[in-house]
Amino acid sequence: MKNKKGKVFICAGLLLIAAAVGITAYNTADSIRADRSAFQAVCAVEEEIEKAATEKEEIEESVTADYMLNPDMDMPYTEIEDRNYIGVLDVPSLNITLPVIDELSYDALKTAPCRYTGTAYKSGFVIAAHNYRGHFGRINKLSQGDEISFTDMDGNVFNYIVEAAESIEPEDIEGMTEEIWDLTLFTCTTGGQYRFAVRCRRADGAAS
Repeated sequence: MKNKKGKVFICAGLLLIAAAVGITAYNTADSIRADRSAFQAVCAVEEEIEKAATEKEEIEESVTADYMLNPDMDMPYTEIEDRNYIGVLDVPSLNITLPVIDELSYDALKTAPCRYTGTAYKSGFVIAAHNYRGHFGRINKLSQGDEISFTDMDGNVFNYIVEAAESIEPEDIEGMTEEIWDLTLFTCTTGGQYRFAVRCRRADGAAS
């Protein structure tokens, strides 16, 4: 009888190990797939931004950018494979450059970070992403003073400085979208119990 129980426990243990290995393998494969999708998208988005920048060079430098005249304007986007992208996020200290999708959805997050709310033209710009290693999985490594930039589809560059980081309850939408911060990057913690948020200020102090 004892031998039977022992075999049952051994089999159960082996099944749990196999399940854990399977989950780890799936998560790793999903992360690699997401990295490839984001890389393909960011190349296409950067190409569109370069075109916009070239067109801007042909206009007199004294012309004021549209968003400065109208901060409430909608952010321009480009459509790539049925997704609308609003620009590129660059985090040099983590060596990541990622496209940002206009609207958040679970499916879209599998490709790239998504705008959660707000706009780069004002404070309260919030970007969400999965905790894939190549997406926001390492934003907890960011330190106060680290630089982040966002380039919109018109080629306007917005520079930010990391000022703080915090864990937020998943239901605390108001806390996540506080407009006292110019930019917030957030992702789920392992297990999804909390949201980890990195808070940033505009480097030039221009957001309002």
